[in-house]
Amino acid sequence: MEINQELVDAINDQLNFELYSGFIYLSMATWFEEHYLSGFAHWMEVQYQEEFNHAMRFYRHLTERGARVIMKQIDAPKTEWNSAAEIFAEAYQHEKIVTERIYKIGELAQKAGDQSTQSMLIWFYNEQTEEEKNTMELRDKLKMIGDSIAALMQLDAMARGRPPAEPVPS
Repeated sequence: MEINQELVDAINDQLNFELYSGFIYLSMATWFEEHYLSGFAHWMEVQYQEEFNHAMRFYRHLTERGARVIMKQIDAPKTEWNSAAEIFAEAYQHEKIVTERIYKIGELAQKAGDQSTQSMLIWFYNEQTEEEKNTMELRDKLKMIGDSIAALMQLDAMARGRPPAEPVPS
């Protein structure tokens, strides 16, 4: 079954949004590096890699279906924050937006009767649950510790233990 153009356009938009998401996380990593929070910087670098991998999943889905991938200009991300807590609050809100966008693609796929896209999106539904959980937990822990430098450093050290992103299956 040929993928319909409305769905191709939505997936192309999401592919580009995943790359933009990666830029956001890399910008956040830079902020953490500048503030000597290398564990959080590492966490955000892994997040950047994951977003790139998400874009590649959408890329592969389109190319395997014979659709054309359209790369678009990516806006520059924000570069300044007041705290680690602010960054993770924004990361959590951003992941909620990503989830909404993916659900909308799912609705389009269902309307089009495109089971292939629906099947591909199951992985993303599960991934977004994890993405929201991870950013929410760090947001909430940072809220809990308040202004405690010792607790911030301990949480930063824990963030350094995040394993690297899994590669996209071929």
